[in-house]
Amino acid sequence: MNTYYDPKDLNKFGEIGEEAPEVAHKFFEYYGAVFAEGELTEREKALIALAVAHAIQCPYCIDAYTNTCLEKGSNKTEMTEAIHVACAIRGGAALVHGIQMRNVCEKVSL
Repeated sequence: MNTYYDPKDLNKFGEIGEEAPEVAHKFFEYYGAVFAEGELTEREKALIALAVAHAIQCPYCIDAYTNTCLEKGSNKTEMTEAIHVACAIRGGAALVHGIQMRNVCEKVSL
């Protein structure tokens, strides 16, 4: 089955800088610094990244950070819980925007 998403393309991520190497270098330098051990462990950062990957629905990031989480010692239960956190935040964000709808309805109903 052909799909737009090809898991093999994840290995080509470094190629995105071929036409703009200076900018790509800065991005990858920043990216590396963000995921380095700090106040949060690399494992915790990987769990956050996995949750965000699901919230933004990036299949490349989901693949990459599922593997990273496993490599950093997370398990399926922890990863599932992280995904549920992202789901709750995304769902809550959608619901709270219902206030915008209610505000418009109140203005139109005057």
